[in-house]
Amino acid sequence: METVTTAVEARAIVKKWKNEGKTVGFVPTMGYLHEGHMSLVQKAAEQNEKVVLSIFVNPMQFSPNEDLDKYPRDFDADSKLCEDNGVDLIIYPDPKEMYPEGFCSFVDMTGPTRELCGKSRPIHFRGVCTVVTKLFNIVQPDRAYFGQKDAQQLSVIRRMVTDLNMPIEIVGCPIVREKDGLAKSSRNQYLSEEERKAALILSKSVFVGQELVKKGERNAKVVCDAIREIITSEPLAKIDYVEAVDFDTIEKIDKLQGTILVAIAVYIGSTRLIDNFIDTV
Repeated sequence: METVTTAVEARAIVKKWKNEGKTVGFVPTMGYLHEGHMSLVQKAAEQNEKVVLSIFVNPMQFSPNEDLDKYPRDFDADSKLCEDNGVDLIIYPDPKEMYPEGFCSFVDMTGPTRELCGKSRPIHFRGVCTVVTKLFNIVQPDRAYFGQKDAQQLSVIRRMVTDLNMPIEIVGCPIVREKDGLAKSSRNQYLSEEERKAALILSKSVFVGQELVKKGERNAKVVCDAIREIITSEPLAKIDYVEAVDFDTIEKIDKLQGTILVAIAVYIGSTRLIDNFIDTV
């Protein structure tokens, strides 16, 4: 396994692989890796001959009042996990490498970024789209892998790749959960013991909503109200949103039909956590 810190180094390695006819899978991350990230790596290794993973805490997608400075980082642990799971190349750039002095070019999107996390985090997806485009241009992978836990991000990246004619297959991978149901997240480590128990209200509510849909409920309000009722039963939980949307457009829907996304964002104490389910009905 190799680790590089610049775009020039990464391109040279990937170019050599491409010249040898090898396929390349890419997993973009912000580090502090866990089993959820490794599930993406394993899928990339199954479908490609080489696997590239990036570790970059992207300052452009954090608002001034968000947790950029305290976002967890542990490169040594990340590197060992990557080596143990078959990553061939880690890209670990400095912010000045990604955003040099005078940087003024951005990738922005309307439509799928307006709802859900786009409402409460208005600059977030501009930052995501910009950094992912830059990484795609550096790596030029055949396939890129994103987790369903960040379902809106997955939908946004698929739309961006389609709209901008990027020759990359976007592969979505299922949510990886703790044994008690909590979705794996780097931000889970912010939670106190009491908050960690309270956070189970997210998966509990999502599973109830999912079961309602499975049993035939097609009224989005009924499903979302059931989820809200469960979340509000937890004193430490504060709802940011509970919404049902079309997965491809991220537009709100009243009737559940087609490919749907029911997504929630909830503060447990000061920590914002997300969860969701996707279904075709």
